[in-house]
Amino acid sequence: MTPERMFQELLGLGLNWEVMESRFDRETSTVILEIRETARLWERERCPKEGGLVYCYDHTEELVWRHLNVFQHRCEIRCRLPRKKCRQCGGVYRVRPPWEGLSGHFTREFEAYALLLLREMPVKKVAELVGESDTRLWRMLFKHVDAAYAQADFSRVCCVGVDELNVRKGQEYVSVFADLLAKRVLFATEGRDKATWERFVQALEAHNGHRHAITQASMDMSLAYQSGVAQSCRNAQVVFDKFHVISHANEAVDKVRRAEIQLGARGAGQKLRRTLWLWRKNPENLSAAEQARMEQLDQENLCTAKAYQMRLCLQDIYRLESVQEAQHRFRAWCRWVRWVARKQVSLMFLSMVKLAQMVETHLPGILAHWKWRLTNAFMEGLNSLFQATKRKARGYRSSEYLITMLYFVAGKLRLPHF
Repeated sequence: MTPERMFQELLGLGLNWEVMESRFDRETSTVILEIRETARLWERERCPKEGGLVYCYDHTEELVWRHLNVFQHRCEIRCRLPRKKCRQCGGVYRVRPPWEGLSGHFTREFEAYALLLLREMPVKKVAELVGESDTRLWRMLFKHVDAAYAQADFSRVCCVGVDELNVRKGQEYVSVFADLLAKRVLFATEGRDKATWERFVQALEAHNGHRHAITQASMDMSLAYQSGVAQSCRNAQVVFDKFHVISHANEAVDKVRRAEIQLGARGAGQKLRRTLWLWRKNPENLSAAEQARMEQLDQENLCTAKAYQMRLCLQDIYRLESVQEAQHRFRAWCRWVRWVARKQVSLMFLSMVKLAQMVETHLPGILAHWKWRLTNAFMEGLNSLFQATKRKARGYRSSEYLITMLYFVAGKLRLPHF
């Protein structure tokens, strides 16, 4: 078997194409495969518009496609592609070869290999590894994601979560919508105002979904998101994510700690030194040294310790099975916070009082958690994943690149798309 015949078999060209020549360029360390069409190609080629018979009109200039390496050497496929002309409409079209990927610069096998690496590594590192420019790889990724996303089916989407991702320092955010049942990203767009919901439902309906099929929408306390879902999805019940409620409680405890360092009794600042992360942990997650220090702080009658106990009690409410009992406990918790705050001369518990007001204001959405048992855990995990990805990639050039990577990694699209 000749090398040309061997490469023809490995490439799966069949009888319509043949490898004319295979050679190795020592200067560039490149294996070059020269390919041309055979006469049998025209037996099956048809006009893409009319479906009529075609004949060979002419050939393009020599085109080059990057293929998988042959051993450690770069491999290129070169071919002057034929152009076909329809006998009925007279249209002239370029014949697409079986090895060509979506980008036009790489073969299908090379694109599949590159996409496999891009799921795990920054684009720039993959470009260095395969010996291509990151611009070409991004262009390939855009084409695959756009083609696969266009065929995504959202007809069964009924449970949606929304959260914002920080693009870069400053007030630049991307709103991300996800199917919380299928655990996949549905849509991402710039901004975090109520207009993002309208853009989301437009994308939803463009993929066989319906805005009024959404029955649950999990989110944080954003007024913009609440307004957006109320205007766009009439059947959606807003469910406030429990992790955001506890996150607000952690922030309130930290504000009490900082206020006590400034306004507390003598020596409070020294006692609370380097305790920021101590108050953010649950008791079961404390190390032996941290437990010993926590017991010592409990004996000091600190306001921060009381605020920490309030946070733990708020968190324990989510362990209840009955929504009626949860409602009673939430209201009792709010009364307890106000009662403790009134006994203080200073305003150190002001942040906890504001937290109680927030809980009362958003109580229907908080209690909806017991009906649907929804959380934004998938969204929070996604946020952590992309913050790590951004750090590895040293950021993205624009939000368009970030959104494309979101769809690629978490959209569960059919890739590679050929």
